[in-house]
Amino acid sequence: MLAETFTCQTVQSCLEDVMMANSGLSGAVRFLKVSFQMLTQSKVGSLVPSIFVQARGFLTTASLAQNRTLWKQREKYTIRPIGIKKTGGRDHTGKIRTHGIGGGHKQRYRMVDFKRLNYEAGKEDQPFEEKVVEVRYDPCRSADIALVAGGNRKRWIIATENMQAEDIIKTSAVIGRMAVSAKEGDAYPLGALPVGTLVNNLEIQPGKGSEYIRAAGTSGVLLRKVNGTAIVQLPSKQQVQVLETCMVTVGRVSNVDHNKEIIGKAGRNRWFGIRPSSGLWQRKGGWAGRKIKPLPPMKSYINLPSIAAK
Repeated sequence: MLAETFTCQTVQSCLEDVMMANSGLSGAVRFLKVSFQMLTQSKVGSLVPSIFVQARGFLTTASLAQNRTLWKQREKYTIRPIGIKKTGGRDHTGKIRTHGIGGGHKQRYRMVDFKRLNYEAGKEDQPFEEKVVEVRYDPCRSADIALVAGGNRKRWIIATENMQAEDIIKTSAVIGRMAVSAKEGDAYPLGALPVGTLVNNLEIQPGKGSEYIRAAGTSGVLLRKVNGTAIVQLPSKQQVQVLETCMVTVGRVSNVDHNKEIIGKAGRNRWFGIRPSSGLWQRKGGWAGRKIKPLPPMKSYINLPSIAAK
């Protein structure tokens, strides 16, 4: 009898403990729910990150400050390679402005002096000569570049087709009565060269620096000179008319076989920093295909005028 009474009391006390624990647990859960609702609805809760609230992340791959182009804004000229940071086609806000750019091998920029007629201090209006120190590959352009030295300075220029080390190149701004017999690599105004000369690194405005015909293997042709102006045919067969005082370099740009280079595999394009386009299929519009109109008469440019003998 005593044993049965003791067992009933033990079971009853255990049930009471379980009920009390259950009620306490339910109260705690109810308290957490109310607290979470109040926290998310309050101003403080909107600032506290939560694993239950989904939010869009921010850019953490790179700092936007690295997309600055301060290396292009250097005022002091130097022949030393300058470190540059890749932008991935993004501007200073982080938005993509040019697609198909990203990754690639690390490159260093060499400041090319496109203003060929760049006098030294105290030697203005005098023709000068420079010696080619070396011709080398440039990762930032398709053409090769040449390091030339003359006077108290050195500078990088765009190399011509047959330019080699130890060559002597001349730069002059004099326009005489007779056309000069320039050799490849020399720089003269258009008015000083004979008609039919192959030229490159063409200036559009005198003293501004060359802007046209700078890619590898390209060259233009001096067609004619009319009333203080010169008409030059560009590699695209387009003709431009500029002042005869604009400077040009005689010859063809170096690395002539650049357009014959075989990439070989997709990974090499990634080395160059070229990303593949998306595989989205897009229908071709009316711009594609041959137009129903008579073709213009063909004009042969195979027999290009030869460069003047050295």
